[in-house]
Amino acid sequence: MVQLSVLDLIPVRRDQSNAQALAASVRLAKVADKAKCTRYWVAEHHNTPSVAATNPPVLVALLACETDQIVIGSGGVMLPNHTPLVVAEQFALLEAAFPGRIDLGIGRAPGTDPVTSWALRNGRPDETLAEFPNWVQQVIAMLGNEGIGVDLGGRRFELKASPAPNSVPPVWLLGSSDYSARLAGELGLPYVFAHHFSGQGTEEALRLYRGSFQGEGRPCTFVTCNVVVAEDADRARRLALPYQHAMAQLRLGRPMELMTVEQAEQTPVPMPDEAWQAITEPWLIGEPHQVAEGIFELTDRFSVDEVMIHPIAGAFDRDPMDRYPAREYAVRELAARLVEYFV
Repeated sequence: MVQLSVLDLIPVRRDQSNAQALAASVRLAKVADKAKCTRYWVAEHHNTPSVAATNPPVLVALLACETDQIVIGSGGVMLPNHTPLVVAEQFALLEAAFPGRIDLGIGRAPGTDPVTSWALRNGRPDETLAEFPNWVQQVIAMLGNEGIGVDLGGRRFELKASPAPNSVPPVWLLGSSDYSARLAGELGLPYVFAHHFSGQGTEEALRLYRGSFQGEGRPCTFVTCNVVVAEDADRARRLALPYQHAMAQLRLGRPMELMTVEQAEQTPVPMPDEAWQAITEPWLIGEPHQVAEGIFELTDRFSVDEVMIHPIAGAFDRDPMDRYPAREYAVRELAARLVEYFV
């Protein structure tokens, strides 16, 4: 049985408020929950007008309150932006409130521009590469019963995120490089490579992860991918246009704006045709059965039994501001198709 999960960046389209974007994501999470998807993760991005996913722990709490059984998690918390104790305390509380329904996905990238990164770190120098493994291990230790010991002023102090945890959320390591793959394997952590970024490097990263795995049990991973699903292929390609334009803007170093389908259709293509077409090459775009077949191909290619879809379909001018009907359609239809294959 192929498990289906969802990644959400809380997209904010032109003229849409953050409140409306959040309402749309709450509705999407409810659709995923009702469709019996495995997990629903929210990202961390800053100072990006088209993305409202700025604070994963707050979003995880909101979405967990609005759903019943699906696992809610971070995809991920960008650990260099936060102290390990704060992250551990936030997710210890979330796990206490929603036992067995919380994932802590951790990433190494800043998730923003250099100025915002400087502000998030309170002007501290970037020590990520040297300290990141220690930070990850500190979060894990403080989530559990062991805690960590700190020497201050000649005295030994113990730090724990929770005085008496009944359960601990799984800690996943996220990445888009060989570094994160090796580290996840060496620490024995579940690992997810950001295949939805470009569709490149996934095989090598998973090979390194599985080959370097030193933990108890077996390596645990899944695949992420961008999807656009519609009743027919032509409509799906139209729905892909807004995000295609947004990615083009990002690659050209321009502010990323998410348009409606009609607005995107009226906007000139900003780059040569070859580069424009390359943006969507790794995406799964089409009718439900076509995209479902693409998901099965990914599971075979990467030897996984779970796929986390990032539904990137845009909205039409007539769509309600507090919904993304095409994103809901993608989750609902793909979940149904995957079940059909095993009935």
